[in-house]
Amino acid sequence: MTILEVRNLKKIYTTRTGSTQVQALSNVSFSVEKGEFIAIMGESGSGKTTLLNLLASLDKPTSGEICLEGVPLSSVPENNLAVFRRDNLGFVFQDFNLLDTFTLQDNIFLPLVLSGKQYKSMQFMLQPLAASLHISDILNKYPYEVSGGQKQRAAVARALITNPKLVLADEPTGSLDSKATNQLLQIFTELHEKGQTIVMVTHSLQAACRASRVLYIKDGEVFHQIYRGQMSKEAMYQRLSDTLTALTTGGGEIA
Repeated sequence: MTILEVRNLKKIYTTRTGSTQVQALSNVSFSVEKGEFIAIMGESGSGKTTLLNLLASLDKPTSGEICLEGVPLSSVPENNLAVFRRDNLGFVFQDFNLLDTFTLQDNIFLPLVLSGKQYKSMQFMLQPLAASLHISDILNKYPYEVSGGQKQRAAVARALITNPKLVLADEPTGSLDSKATNQLLQIFTELHEKGQTIVMVTHSLQAACRASRVLYIKDGEVFHQIYRGQMSKEAMYQRLSDTLTALTTGGGEIA
C-alpha cells in the first residue's frame, strides 16, 4: 500500500529583491510504501533538506504534488496544517528540539496536550513507549540533565506518541556519539520491523545502511536509488560507499 506519493516536485527560491532564483528541486518523483524505511542521501546543497521540509508541509512546492494516503497536502487548508502535521506526522530532529523548561515527560506529552488528551490517557500511552526506548527512569529529568542519546530517545518518543502515519527524521544521529548512534539506529530498525514508515535524511552511511531503500538526490533530482533486499548491513554499507564514491567523483559505474 502506497502511503506517500511525490509527483514532479519542483521548488524555486527567489531572493527578496526578486533578482535571483535558486532551483532547489527540479523534478522529484517517488513513492513510499507503508512500512518502508527510506534514507535520503546527497551532497550539501543537493536539495534533500528542502525535500524533507516539503514532505513535512513546512514549505510549499513551486509545482508538483505530495499526497499522504491519497490526500494532497495542497488540499489541506492553511489554518489546518498544524493539526494535520500533529495528527499524521512525527518529527525527529538533529538538535532534538526539546524545551529545557519542560521535563522529558512533558516534552513527550506536548503533542498530546495540544490535541486535548487527558493526563491519564497520556500516561497510558507513554508507559510502554518509554519502556521500549529505555527512558522510563529519566522521564522526570530535564533535557540539560541527560545525555545526547537520552535526549534523542525522548525526541523519538515525542514523535511516536501520536502514532503517526509517517516519521520524518532530519540527520537524527548528527549530534550523537558512536554509542548513542548505534542505540538510536537499533531503535529505528526495530520501529521499521514493527511496520512504522520512516523517511530519514542523512549524511551517514552507518545510518543509511539500516534503511530498506536509499534515494540519492543530486542537482535537485532523484538521481539513483538502492534497494537493500536481502543484503546484510555490512554489504549494504559497502554498496552505499561505492555508490557515493562514484557519484561524488564522477568516475566508475553506479551499481
